[in-house]
Amino acid sequence: MVIVPGIMGSALYDTGRGTHVWGLGGISWLVRAWTLPGGLKPLAMTEEELAGKTGRIKATGLLEHSAWTPYLAGIEPYADLVVAVGGCVADPAAVLKFAYDWRLPVAVNGRLLAAAARDHLTAWRRHPAHDRARRHRVDEREGRLVFVAHSMGGLVARSALDPALDSDLAGDTRGVITLGTPFLGAVKAAVILNSGRGTPVRLPHRRLRAVCANMPGLHDLLPQYKSVREEGRGGRGGHGDQVRHLTPGDVTAIGGNAELARKSALFHRDLGRVALPGHRTVVGVNQPTLQSLTIRDGKVLAHLGGARMNSDRSIVRDRATGRILWFEVGGDGTVYKESASLGPVTTTLPLQHGAVAKATSALDAVVEIVRDDIHLGPPMGDVGCGLEVPDLVEAGVPWTVRLSDVDTLSGLVCGIANVEDPADEQRLTVAWEDGAAVAGATTKSTGLYRVTVRTPDGHELSQLVMSAEPGMALEESED
Repeated sequence: MVIVPGIMGSALYDTGRGTHVWGLGGISWLVRAWTLPGGLKPLAMTEEELAGKTGRIKATGLLEHSAWTPYLAGIEPYADLVVAVGGCVADPAAVLKFAYDWRLPVAVNGRLLAAAARDHLTAWRRHPAHDRARRHRVDEREGRLVFVAHSMGGLVARSALDPALDSDLAGDTRGVITLGTPFLGAVKAAVILNSGRGTPVRLPHRRLRAVCANMPGLHDLLPQYKSVREEGRGGRGGHGDQVRHLTPGDVTAIGGNAELARKSALFHRDLGRVALPGHRTVVGVNQPTLQSLTIRDGKVLAHLGGARMNSDRSIVRDRATGRILWFEVGGDGTVYKESASLGPVTTTLPLQHGAVAKATSALDAVVEIVRDDIHLGPPMGDVGCGLEVPDLVEAGVPWTVRLSDVDTLSGLVCGIANVEDPADEQRLTVAWEDGAAVAGATTKSTGLYRVTVRTPDGHELSQLVMSAEPGMALEESED
């Protein structure tokens, strides 16, 4: 078993400074990282790293504590996933927790994973527990690899299975389970690059944009499907609105790196040819999720709806007006459903992106798939509900939790608790407001909080919220 975390899911250590730069325990560290001068500076790519000279930053392990970042919001630890997977193997030695420097290109980490997976399989096949376990298998088959990958980790795993790296690795792999992987990218990556251009922006959001502007890993998450809306005259019905791919020029205009965008597009083109053996996907659904964007004067306006294509590759349009029809298919709040649904068998669960690798329902699905009991997901029809919360709030200042796809408030439970004291959960009152289910919330102090919703059909979903000091300064953009 090989567990591959997502972006920001590995703890990082700066070997030059001798300090941990991401993934420390304790909420106070998170607050300092996002608010103090230079708190995230070590994460920025250096010229040497962009030229391919790596090693300054070392991944030390999977994320063990809840973390937070603007836009991507809550980043949940992988301890529960490790325990769940560990219960499916004959010995703990069968599990490899692959930590990596998520700032680097996916292709770089794919090569590292291919080598690590090969070494892990070789060592496991020589382990005494392997010989004992295979005696109970049909034909006493040797053990093979199963990759369990969250978010960006699914792209890393697919890259590792490129035959050009190890021609036998795919044959030695029984299955690949991906959890919320953006195979076609995510609009939120473009939003991060554009954060606050031309407008005042909250300090943490500005810090994230500065760190990610030249980060190859973030550019590898940019949408690779037709996501850019354009309006014009002409065409069918007198309208020439179009939807097209994001270009390197667009990426420069919104605050990113054109060369990194070009390299990423070529990487994804080649990655599309790599097959994933025994692939199963777990996909978050029913959460409002960005699918497309408009670029105006270097500013990104993101939309929940996206275009669809007919079987002849033409865009679905309204027959009467000729205008493009926009479909809101939802997703996990970060990755829209169709970007994550690459596998032949997909399990859909009403979960936010960070919880796709932590929630009990997701872990149950992973365990069933590993044990060869293919999990098809819940019955047909909408399940759970959608959850929308701010990523950053101010202590003592009221804010709103919004729930979508809610038919009744009966049996619906909503609460909020400080991550460092989860037993002290504050129950929130949910009420109807303009046809939507909403709840008012107020955090008592600074720190990281978890909003949890339990729906009448037995599903639970959650999202992390950072509570900052009141009046956190806005920084004016230089653009």
